[in-house]
Amino acid sequence: MIMLDRYYQNLDKYMHHSKVLVIFGPRRSGKTTLLKNYLHSQKQKVLFVTGDDIHVRRVLSSTSIDEIRNWIGQYRLVIIDEAQKIPHIGEGAKIISDYIPEVQLILTGSSSFELAGQVGEPLTGRKHTITLYPLALLELGIDLTPYERDSLLQSILVYGSYPEVFTQKSHEMKYETLKEITSSYMLKDILDLDKVKNPLVIEDLLRLLAYQVGSEVSLSSLAQKLAIDYKTVARYLDLLEKTFIIKKIRGLRKNLAKEMTQKHKYYFFDLGIRNMLIANLNKLEIRDDVGKLWENFIVMERIKKCSYQSILVNPYFWRTWEGQEIDYIEERDGSYSAYECKWNADRKLHAPSTWTRTYPSSKFEIITPKNYQGFIT
Repeated sequence: MIMLDRYYQNLDKYMHHSKVLVIFGPRRSGKTTLLKNYLHSQKQKVLFVTGDDIHVRRVLSSTSIDEIRNWIGQYRLVIIDEAQKIPHIGEGAKIISDYIPEVQLILTGSSSFELAGQVGEPLTGRKHTITLYPLALLELGIDLTPYERDSLLQSILVYGSYPEVFTQKSHEMKYETLKEITSSYMLKDILDLDKVKNPLVIEDLLRLLAYQVGSEVSLSSLAQKLAIDYKTVARYLDLLEKTFIIKKIRGLRKNLAKEMTQKHKYYFFDLGIRNMLIANLNKLEIRDDVGKLWENFIVMERIKKCSYQSILVNPYFWRTWEGQEIDYIEERDGSYSAYECKWNADRKLHAPSTWTRTYPSSKFEIITPKNYQGFIT
């Protein structure tokens, strides 16, 4: 049986970094479950509340030291789930940190756009931030053999890795859970921002991105297809990234004359969401987009690994005007590593000639189903 222990299971390690721990992550990625499991190890008095509570919103947005102190009472750990819903939460958290120093504070948010904006300046030097993604392969049973991890691959490529979806046994239950997450939760944060007048446009935009996974995306082309303004498309893409639905990767540009950087690539944080958007939960053997799924999977799993293990890299893709390209590039400590993602690699592939001339000391590797585990776990 696979135990869904998360990488951040021991939150005490991160609580020591600062007075306030901020946990970002998409809805239904397991933030609330992580916190509830953490509470089982706590002997101190814990106040667990949610930003949905009107009373909580009123107290913490009041910025009254006495009112907040009386509300906390004898509790020594305060956990606020969905904290981005509380007006002026940054100022309220600063009051707790500065004037009630015996209390530790954990904030969670499914919208980095709202919560980061509210806590950024008030909590400068007072907070430590982590991001909880949908399940990463490196979290799925550290005692599993490579063969057992491989057996999970088809399911993840089709249904994604949201914890609730992953633990369902049948196709029907996975489908229903994914449908609920996509329709009831995925777009909710964006629509709550009151900056999206037509939710159908967002769905159409996501569907266009789903078909273009692994390809460079032109904002002007998206605007034309959606019949909306270029700036509106850019704003919607920004919102989708800050609510953990898509991830933007920029093009690498060092050799200014040859390398293309006007376009970006967009990957989905979860492949199940991507596949639901295009209404395709078919098995891999009857799909024509396995290459796209594989590239999205490898890039996002690598990003999760780097985030969890505090590996500081700048991610890019690479493409020249002549059409030479590499799927994924990492810049780390001034060095470049290049990775090509291939579901089927029947022949030996080499780095493009322009790449080797421009970056002669770089590393080049092909990531296939035969060697991917070392790259992402």
